[in-house]
Parts: sequence; C-alpha cells; structure tokens
Amino acid sequence: MRIGAAMKAALLGLSMVALALFGAAAVHAEDATQQLPQLDRGEKVEKIGFPAVLEKLTGWTKFGKGKVYMLPLKKGQHVRITFSSRSKYAYMAIFDLSSSEDESFFGTDEDGNTADVTVNEDTTWLIKPYYSRVTRRRGLGAPYEIRIDPNPPAAQQTPADQQKDQGPTLFPPRSKQGQ
Repeated sequence: MRIGAAMKAALLGLSMVALALFGAAAVHAEDATQQLPQLDRGEKVEKIGFPAVLEKLTGWTKFGKGKVYMLPLKKGQHVRITFSSRSKYAYMAIFDLSSSEDESFFGTDEDGNTADVTVNEDTTWLIKPYYSRVTRRRGLGAPYEIRIDPNPPAAQQTPADQQKDQGPTLFPPRSKQGQ
C-alpha cells in the first residue's frame, strides 16, 4: 500500500509540473503572437538593433519576398528614419507594436519621406516598405533604401531664435523706446 501511495504522489507531482510548464509555454506563445504583426505572404521579419551610427537598409519591395524590420527603442531615444526609392509607387509605413492601434503612425504616402521622432516609452517599431497595389501593375517591385539616424542634427533655429542669440542691437525695439 505504501508503494501505491508513493506512486500516486509522484505521478500527481509530475502532472502538476507538466501542467505548470505547459501553462507557461502557452502564455509565452500567446505573448509572442500578440507582439508579431500580421505579415503578407512571403515577408520575413528582420530584427535590427538600435544603431550607434547611421545605418542603411536596402532591399526590394517584391511581393512575396519582402523584408519587414523590427526596431526596439528605449524611452527618450531620438531617431530619424528616411525612406527613398527610385519608384514613385514604393512607400514605407511605421507601426508601433506597443500600441493597440492597427494603423501606422507614420507613412511616406501621407507624411513625407522622413520620420523624426523622440520616443516617450520603451517600444518596438515595425518598419514596413511596400509597393502600392492600388495603382496599375508597374512591375514586380522597386528597390528602396531606409536610413536610420540615431543622432540626427539639432532642429534648425527659427529666425526669432536667431535674433535672440544675436545680442543687443544698435536700436532697441519700438516698444521700449517710449520708456
């Protein structure tokens, strides 16, 4: 009887461990599916690290063989991402994977070719170059170049800021003349 009770206890312990491991694996798999975006058929995800210097990514927007880039960012990082292509039908969209939004927060079709952003919280961006399928077929795709600049130059000073930096002038502003 003691052997049977010991066997039942061991079997119960093993089943509890297996259940715990299976549950942890299911939760991990669920998290991974929430983080990965829906990709088009044949697209491959390429994880890149935040570069220390200007990084150039090149590729081709050919349907079924495209690349999609994942870029992790830390709170406070400033980054400038510039997209260029010889084709006027090639575009880029940037999605924030930590957001619940399904739409991109930046797209070269509407926002211009440069995203200049300071990140408010730790996140991961999905950078997706694509070829517009809305237009008539214009070939199999187009080459592109994406530049990621981790240290963009400071924003240009406005004329008002430049006047403040010039120091005193020979003639004071009119509002101070009557005093």
